[in-house]
Amino acid sequence: MTTAALPLKSAAPRGRYRSALLSPRGLTGLVLVGAVALAGLFAPLLTGTDPNTQSALALAGPSAAHPFGTDDLGRDLYSRVLHGIGTDLALIVTAVPVGALLGCSAALLAAASRWADLAVQRAFDLLLAFPGLILALAVTAVLGPGRWPVVIVIALAEIPGYGRQLRAGILVQREREYALAARVGGASRARVLLRHVLPNAVDPLIVQTAVALSLGVFIEGAMSFLGLGVRPPEPTLGSILSQSVAYLATHPTFAAAPLAATTALVLGFTLIAEALNRGIRR
Repeated sequence: MTTAALPLKSAAPRGRYRSALLSPRGLTGLVLVGAVALAGLFAPLLTGTDPNTQSALALAGPSAAHPFGTDDLGRDLYSRVLHGIGTDLALIVTAVPVGALLGCSAALLAAASRWADLAVQRAFDLLLAFPGLILALAVTAVLGPGRWPVVIVIALAEIPGYGRQLRAGILVQREREYALAARVGGASRARVLLRHVLPNAVDPLIVQTAVALSLGVFIEGAMSFLGLGVRPPEPTLGSILSQSVAYLATHPTFAAAPLAATTALVLGFTLIAEALNRGIRR
């Protein structure tokens, strides 16, 4: 039986994303994230200093030679912070797509049958039942600290968010008139899901991505702060903050730069998420 061509429900115009990002809120977020990301991407060119080179100038204040000062081992904080940004972003942009792929795959599996839906929901509940710290401790207990445990923890933490967002979108969209018309027209269940429902259920995932990137910054920072993340002496923002805690009273500038970079990333991603969310809801 031939299936008549049925018009798709028009998805949110992609112009909405552009106008949302060009709003004051969206532009502020883009500028914050862009400035920090570019600093991390071009850290070798902007610093010209090995972030692990030690010197006798331990805990020196900001100067022309060391714009952010030095740490307790005499290492240049300007170089360490910029390289730390690059390390953090590399981990996050690796982990978030993995979590998104697994979460969305689980949501598509849940659409197959009622039993699959129940199994997937219980799997999401199980992941959400583990606090982030407990999850990080469990993974590092098996694998030890390092880059891959950070990627795994971030990816696992992102799975329920993506999965639940897509599952909710599918449940709403497959009851719309255009999906019902496609089924009446003879389209298979898989075709209705992939050709008609899915393209109109992905808009919330754009917002979820900005939220996930912000959450990734927190998770990486927390794991490195607790010594569960990237192994020293490789710099990350969380590890630099962890080293600075003992010197907050006497050398507050030690923590200023990594704290400012972390705040800028989190705030930037949050503003982008809010701007996109407002744009989609219009």
